[in-house]
Amino acid sequence: MDPLTLGALVAVCTILVLFSGVSVALGLLIVSTGFIMVFDGVRSLELMPEILFGKLDNFALLSIPMFIIMGASIASTRAGADLYEALERWLTRVPGGLVISNLGACALFAAMSGSSPATCAAIGKMGIPEMRKRGYPDGVAAGSIAAGGTLGILIPPSVTMIVYGIATEQSIGRLFLAGVIPGLMLVGLFMVWSLYSTWRSGDRALLAHTNYTWRQKLEILPRVLPFIFIIIGVLYAMYGGVATPSETAAVGALLCMMIAMIIYRLWNPKDLWMVLRDSTKESVMILFIIAAAGVFSYMLSSLFITQSIAAWIGTLDVNPWVLMGAVNIFLLIAGFFLPPVAVILMAAPILLPIITTAGFDPIWFAVVLTINMEIGLISPPVGLNLYVINGIAPDISLKTILKGSLPFVACMVIAIILLCLFPGLATWLPNAVMGTAI
Repeated sequence: MDPLTLGALVAVCTILVLFSGVSVALGLLIVSTGFIMVFDGVRSLELMPEILFGKLDNFALLSIPMFIIMGASIASTRAGADLYEALERWLTRVPGGLVISNLGACALFAAMSGSSPATCAAIGKMGIPEMRKRGYPDGVAAGSIAAGGTLGILIPPSVTMIVYGIATEQSIGRLFLAGVIPGLMLVGLFMVWSLYSTWRSGDRALLAHTNYTWRQKLEILPRVLPFIFIIIGVLYAMYGGVATPSETAAVGALLCMMIAMIIYRLWNPKDLWMVLRDSTKESVMILFIIAAAGVFSYMLSSLFITQSIAAWIGTLDVNPWVLMGAVNIFLLIAGFFLPPVAVILMAAPILLPIITTAGFDPIWFAVVLTINMEIGLISPPVGLNLYVINGIAPDISLKTILKGSLPFVACMVIAIILLCLFPGLATWLPNAVMGTAI
């Protein structure tokens, strides 16, 4: 069978298996095993265990459970509420300052946790009721938190970036740095829209502010500053040559656990066990997907599907930006149905040779891919963040949450366009800190 036809058959079978309701990792293994048996013979299955466990034989993978523990320990405390309260007290005089506070808190919490659902849950529990109490529409209150929560997979440390780096053999340090400026740009776009929508409403209740004394503003800082120091410390250790990303993640996890225990009195063994239990579950899920995706990639390569697709793309007389537009549409559609980690592990091995052949930077592409995944997090039918927000505020319908998040989706599309026009937004900082990649 022609490799391109075979690739189309693999794609159809993969979609059908994943839509059947099985887990992503198991679905990838089923498809991979089936095609390897049919086209390479049953004897080829002897390589499966070696490929499966060989994919996990990577020291860099240690950073995934460590960063997840780091985020879980923070999410189990009042850190999100404290971040929200601190920013609300300092930004109260800004029109629409409450939405700005929520977005700022989402950005900071995302930098600490690296998890979008955790960011939504931690900030939303405090922010959504407060915004509704102050008169903000339900759509604005829910949509801003849903969108702000997506920053967790872009602003470093990002588990998604680690997975991309492992799948494509790119520098995790460069990927982290590449997400900084686009992440801040997205925060800025979200805030500009929030300010504009608040000003346009003309609602005096939204433009009003609460007066806080300097004492009230300063007394909240001791609860927030330790986490900011951890973010700075983690980045310094990683880029100052002090430690590798995996070692930095381990130190960050330990410090976050210590702060949770010392400042937030997280002494109860049951609570500590829940943090470790939930972190282990999420880590095993991601690592299982990574291992299964390794087998899936081997199957595509052994059947010459990946090589044939890259060669076929190379023969097309198509403008590279038209090709990139098609890739973005594919990523958007995939993000609507699958979690970011699954999309990256399935698509990156196929897309990387395509985008490099077209002359695009793989580090830059990682940021574009991640923003596409962010859009998927607040878009149906999966839209994980939408369901997290609906769980926090069940009386707000999914339709209202989705409608409130649409302007922020437009901001993400603008961010992708700006990245295409100015690739240096993603590549300048990694090159400035770590030197130009060879």
